[in-house]
Amino acid sequence: MLQPRDRILFQGDSITDAGRARDVLTPNVMAGLGRGYALMAAATLLADNPDAGYEVLNRGISGDRVLDLTQRWRDDALALEPTVVSILVGVNDTGHAALADSERHVPLPAYEKAYRGLLDALPEGARVVLGEPFALKAGPVTDGWIVDVRKRASLVRQLAGEYDAVFVPYQQMFDDALKLAGPDHWMPDGFHPSPAGHMLMARAWLERVHAAAPTAGSV
Repeated sequence: MLQPRDRILFQGDSITDAGRARDVLTPNVMAGLGRGYALMAAATLLADNPDAGYEVLNRGISGDRVLDLTQRWRDDALALEPTVVSILVGVNDTGHAALADSERHVPLPAYEKAYRGLLDALPEGARVVLGEPFALKAGPVTDGWIVDVRKRASLVRQLAGEYDAVFVPYQQMFDDALKLAGPDHWMPDGFHPSPAGHMLMARAWLERVHAAAPTAGSV
């Protein structure tokens, strides 16, 4: 789905943020891309396609829910004029289920409405990549938390089909990875990937984006 001179924007929460320098706004700068899957995917794209003229940006912010993305969507997405927008948001919308910050819980209907608002606001012709929200049974993550995250994952898959977006099945990927090593290897606290987990995410993102036609539906 990528085309020469694409401007690729990664958006989401701490998983996308991954410690990026908030004051570095220039495309393709390591500090501005963080230390996670967005950097790893960008590094591969830029190394393998040096003549493509890709510009890669990261505007993920730790702790964000879909409601927070809505509040900053104009400045941190639309104003950047991206041609490809990759979104991963959902684990914070659970309110972390049984944790003390459960008042941050965003009910599924509100999550869907806000998510649709983000997608509807994008300009015609923008290509979209939707990442599946995920969690593993590790650290503070409870069964109830996982059930809630998987409901959001199912909804994001549905939205990918409706909006002709590429769907990246991160939860499925991590579930498969558990056959090779336990959650401590991939995601010690159950929702923040390790370096190995981020690499799996970058590979999955690249595989889906490279395999997708410009008008691909859900996978």
